Amino acid sequence: MADVTFRRATEADIPAIIALLADDILGQRREDLGTPLNQKYIDAFSAIDADPNQLLAVAIVEDDVAGTLQLTFIPGLTRTGAWRGQIEGVRIAAQYRGAGLGQQMFAWAIEQCRARGCYLVQLTTDKERPDAHRFYESLGFVSSHIGYKLAL
Repeated sequence: MADVTFRRATEADIPAIIALLADDILGQRREDLGTPLNQKYIDAFSAIDADPNQLLAVAIVEDDVAGTLQLTFIPGLTRTGAWRGQIEGVRIAAQYRGAGLGQQMFAWAIEQCRARGCYLVQLTTDKERPDAHRFYESLGFVSSHIGYKLAL
């Protein structure tokens, strides 16, 4: 894998991030690639960027946004007041899949959680993503809970 830089996303990264989110069978149904950029993305980015417990990150390879994920740092009373790191919105650009970028990105994200004092790192993944399930398990994640969502 070429040199990779991980950093907080900027507003200028939004179109590339949306393109990554839309680059799969599920994302194609959920994301809006129209131009101009949907204002909802800009509003969401602004809320994420202003929240100290949110970190929208990008992986940069040769000036390209090659990957993205969002970290949410969650305080809680359970586990003696432990913080959790929640990883969501993970995507790697097609041309970088299988080259180790995902492993590097997760190592970086987990280190961010450690630095924030998190007791554990958790994530959810769609049942229709068996390749992602295998990847997360290869990193040591355990399918220990059942998740539920309610669309509003």
